[in-house]
Parts: sequence; structure tokens; C-alpha cells
Amino acid sequence: MTDFDLYYWPVPFRGQFIRAILAHGGRSWGEHDGASIEEIINRDVDMQPISFMGPPVLIDRERQFALSQIPAIAMYLGERLDLIPTTSKGRSLTNKVDNDANDVLDELTLSGGRDMWTAQKWNSFVPRLQKWIRIFENTGTRNGLTADSNFMLDAEKLGVADIVTTILWVTVADRLPAMRQIIVDTSPTLWGLCERVAATDAIAALNRRSFQDYGNAYCGGEIEKSLRAVLV
Repeated sequence: MTDFDLYYWPVPFRGQFIRAILAHGGRSWGEHDGASIEEIINRDVDMQPISFMGPPVLIDRERQFALSQIPAIAMYLGERLDLIPTTSKGRSLTNKVDNDANDVLDELTLSGGRDMWTAQKWNSFVPRLQKWIRIFENTGTRNGLTADSNFMLDAEKLGVADIVTTILWVTVADRLPAMRQIIVDTSPTLWGLCERVAATDAIAALNRRSFQDYGNAYCGGEIEKSLRAVLV
């Protein structure tokens, strides 16, 4: 039996944050097909493992505890697997990074595909995207991060903030190559961190497996098609 149970669609996107934290922590997890995910979404809330509107949902089998929402799951796993700082400052900054990453995904997908990208919309968005990249860079550099050394919140220990940051930017850069150049040009420091974390054994293995399992998919659906259309 696996350590955790994950309900998320068969694409990287939000689920990849959870997969990466579990992989780095050396924990096993099982996933579910689309029919099973639809079934648990459509249950009455009192029949769900945790009341929620949409995935991801993570169930800790050992503790019989379920949780939804990316920032909440990331913080829970960080504590569970000793991957977040013990100080209130470090915990709060970890939570900030988690929420910033969630906001970037919402903006990249225009609130989950409520609208579609056009060339005009994308060109107007690029300066805001570059500001997001600099925000992540600045969060790290205030704590000693450089392209070649240190991490987002700690000089020596890789934690949830580094995993979330790396998954956010490397996943989209790997699947939408035009994004890579924007990130590298905007912040070589941030990209240096991402390359270092992405090269660790567990994260690199997860990335390889994700390409095998999901191909070149990123977030799926019409919103991904419109994103690819403007990133040429």
C-alpha cells in the first residue's frame, strides 16, 4: 500500500507540486483515473474525504487525514516530511511562496480557462509575468540565494519553497519552450536555482516519469491550446 493517495488529473500543472514534494521526501503515492476523480468531486460534501470543489486532494493513509488546496497540502507535507523552516518567519515565507505559485498558475491559465489567450492579451501580460519572476527571485535573494548556491529560505537545506518554485517554472519551461527564454532572460539567478533543484535525483526522476505518463501536456484543455498558440 502506498503512503499517500492523490486525486489529480493526468497532467502536471497543480498536481506536480504535490508529486514533487512527495518524491523528494521519499514517499510513495497512488493516483486515480478521470472517472474516479469525477466520482469523488460529485459526491455530497459530507461523503467526500475532505469537503472540496476541485482537485487536488491528498489523503495521508497512515494518519487517515485528507486535505485539499495546494498551499495547505504543501504546508502539511512540509511539516510532515521536515521540509519547512521551524521559525514563524520561515513558515510564513514558505506559505507566501506556495500562494504566489498558485497565483501564477491562475494567471497563466486565465483563471482556469475562463478566457482564452490571444496574442494581444499575452503581449500585455508578459511584463506582469516578468514581475512575478522577479518576485520569486527577490524572495530568495533576500535570504542569500544566488544562481550557484543557497536556497530560497535556507543557505543549506532544500525545502518546500525551493521545490514549489522549481516545479512552477521548470514544468512550464520544459513543456512550453518559449517560456524558458523569458525566465532565463528575466532572472538567471532564479533559473540557476531551478536547474539545481531539478537536477536532484528524485525531482529529475519525477520529471522523466511525467513525460512518459503525460507526454508534453501542461494543463490540458482549450486553455493549453491557446497558451501554445501565443508562445511560438
